[in-house]
Amino acid sequence: MARAIRKVAVLGAGLMGSQIAAHLANVGIPSVLLDVVPKEPNEDEKKRGLTLESPEVRNRFALGALKRLKELKPSPIYNPEVVGLIQPGNFEDNLAWVADADWIVEAVVENLAIKQDLWQKVEAHWKPGCIVSTNTSGISITAIAGKNSPEFRYHFLGTHFFNPPRYMKLLEVIPTPETDPSLVPFFREFGERVLGKGVVVCKDTPNFIANRVGTYGLMMTLHAMTEFGLTVDEVDALTGPVMGRPKSATFRTLDIVGLDTMAHVANNTREAVSDAGEKKAFEIPPYLQDMIQRGWLGDKTGQGFFKKVRSEAGKEIFTLDLASMEYKPRAKAKFASLEAAKVLPDAKQKLRALVYGQDKPGQFVWTVTKKVLLYAASRAAEIADDIVSIDRAMKWGFNWDHGPFETWDLIGVRKSVERMRAEGEVIPPLVEELLAGGHDSFYVQEPTRTLYFSLGSRDARGGAVGGGRLEAGLAEVPEDARKISLAQLKAQGKVIKAKPGASLIDIGDDVACLEFHSPKQAIGADIISMLHYAAAEVPKNYRGLVITSQAASNFCVGANLAMMLMEAQDDNWDDIDLMVRQFQGAAQVVRQMSRPAVVAPFGITVGGGVEVCFGGDRVQAAAETYMGLVEVGVGLIPGGGGTKEMLFRALEGVLPQGALGGGSAVGGAMGSAGPSMDLQPLVNRAFETVAMAKVSTSAREAQALGYLRSTDQISVNADHQLWDAKQTVLAMDRLGYTPPRPRQIPVLGAAGRAVLELGLYNMKNSGYISDHDEFIGKKLAFVMTGGNLPAGTLVDEQYILDLEREAFLSLIGTPKSQARMQHMLTKGKPLRN
Repeated sequence: MARAIRKVAVLGAGLMGSQIAAHLANVGIPSVLLDVVPKEPNEDEKKRGLTLESPEVRNRFALGALKRLKELKPSPIYNPEVVGLIQPGNFEDNLAWVADADWIVEAVVENLAIKQDLWQKVEAHWKPGCIVSTNTSGISITAIAGKNSPEFRYHFLGTHFFNPPRYMKLLEVIPTPETDPSLVPFFREFGERVLGKGVVVCKDTPNFIANRVGTYGLMMTLHAMTEFGLTVDEVDALTGPVMGRPKSATFRTLDIVGLDTMAHVANNTREAVSDAGEKKAFEIPPYLQDMIQRGWLGDKTGQGFFKKVRSEAGKEIFTLDLASMEYKPRAKAKFASLEAAKVLPDAKQKLRALVYGQDKPGQFVWTVTKKVLLYAASRAAEIADDIVSIDRAMKWGFNWDHGPFETWDLIGVRKSVERMRAEGEVIPPLVEELLAGGHDSFYVQEPTRTLYFSLGSRDARGGAVGGGRLEAGLAEVPEDARKISLAQLKAQGKVIKAKPGASLIDIGDDVACLEFHSPKQAIGADIISMLHYAAAEVPKNYRGLVITSQAASNFCVGANLAMMLMEAQDDNWDDIDLMVRQFQGAAQVVRQMSRPAVVAPFGITVGGGVEVCFGGDRVQAAAETYMGLVEVGVGLIPGGGGTKEMLFRALEGVLPQGALGGGSAVGGAMGSAGPSMDLQPLVNRAFETVAMAKVSTSAREAQALGYLRSTDQISVNADHQLWDAKQTVLAMDRLGYTPPRPRQIPVLGAAGRAVLELGLYNMKNSGYISDHDEFIGKKLAFVMTGGNLPAGTLVDEQYILDLEREAFLSLIGTPKSQARMQHMLTKGKPLRN
């Protein structure tokens, strides 16, 4: 029988255990969450008359964890309802529940003896064949299950999630020599497809891959900071995005992770390795030991390398001066080489400018980079089966833009090795073999595949990941068949038509993809033009259309606000009217074309980005899609069909089929809905969502807000999203696609508008909104209740679109709305005026 994971038992309700359970709930998998029984009731429990026999006391840790899941920021859950899939319990009363699980995952305290004892107790209830795993961050997987039976150990492996599990892509899977070999491909597939992870298979070595290399890099950064006399602020400026690292750089990352956690990982490695030089590298600097003793552990204690303080200027973030151990105002790094590197056009040029710079910043970056590259290469065969796994682990687990071997290619392997040799460094055999074989890089890009330099004879499985060894020590980088790369397709000449802001690409199986690539994916003339072009081209030559913006971190930030403001300030009203009409029309022609269209949004999808989604037959959203019609925040209302669509969608699920058919723009009074059907609450809800510019915190919440339909699909693995969207197009085509029928709805009229305006009046009088907020709200209410038509009058989509456009134009002409637009462009946040 094929394996399946339908229910999970999570052992340990701490930060990681509870958040693993939360992410399982996010993807619809129920779990039980167990922890120890408290030694006695706490004071609050005693006051409520509870005893140690009370379930609320016995399950305190699991119940408390479930409560925290709803309070944590960023939220570990897609929406509050998913917490209902987690059943709390404890080890003493409920350990037998594990017998119903298909997977048991343990995430208790990092103590080998405690873990071993718990697993021995679990085996007494274990269902033979059930997968069992530990979430340890570095303890030997083999040792943890060492006291269990051979049959139990056959189903045991490590599954190391990175914190927070919802957001961090990496899942390290660590088999032992006794693990059933078939578990690894099963768990890779489950992790990628169901949990949305990037799975890397690791060897059972200290701290596995990501923490081993990443912590070493952090330690080298701390040591180099002392060597070059740099400050915390200067190091963070040098080790952030300019180096291809996260914005949190070094010290902000340490504050987020927790200094005690980082020290634990470093000490764990230091104790586990035998090489004296490696042990020394993982020694905790004295100032870090001092901070831990003081309880300055980072965000969880309110201070670490940074601290929020109140000053005359208000709330400020101060930085720790390591010389005095006092917090001082942040000081911006002033390095000419750093500023020069920032303006260079690509990662390769930025990094080369830094590592080969001869000033102090350059020497610092070179030293840190050199040490990490040499360490990764010297430990590669020990910790992984291939260099690809190491690069992916660092990108997915530490959010590096490039793994160590990719970084080596960027700075030039031969050039950097020559410098390393001149500085007396020992070059690892892997690198010597690469160069001796006539290679200048670890990776070779070919038109349809990427090759990498194999670890070869030092590892029995070297090269096997890529489907077999190739000539000259190269193997093929394994790629998931469900991952479609638009960049690669464009390099292969699959572009149908391109403009600076968008391209139409053939993605195979007679499906076309329209990719947005304007600055910040803002909607301008290019995107509108290409939407019209795609709507004409696809029905003639393709089975359907997908719309996305794969190369960016977000799908679409909406209309080009700067351009709209400039036109308004120049009184170019005809041009603005034409732009709005064209955008409204673009969404309509996509929706009305004779082939299916699926939109694939992700990340920030606001304003016009949502309106593009509304134009598709279906949406294939990434789980991390943050959708919102936010135009009210800049003094406007949605003008590209968003207001219309929120109104129509609010009613389409409750009106009889006949009410949504075709007809004239404005028809007679609505009778078929029935006198007992009250549509006001439905319109109120849609109005509130738009008027309050609500933004979802996940695709699942976007469904609850009405931005997505219940029939829209969600891809938990963002790498699979484009493939999933393509499959939806093909499925709709196979079933015999027909375009949606024109829709009509009854409007609420003046009486319904009065209800909405009364709510605005009360909010203004209570101080929640300003006069201009009320003015905008009234414009929105006018559109969403049908203007001046009598209640119950049937209207079609174009009628509401015309009202929407008129309201948009009237608002953009007001000084206060223009001030809001200007403030957003210059300050990046809303203005309340």
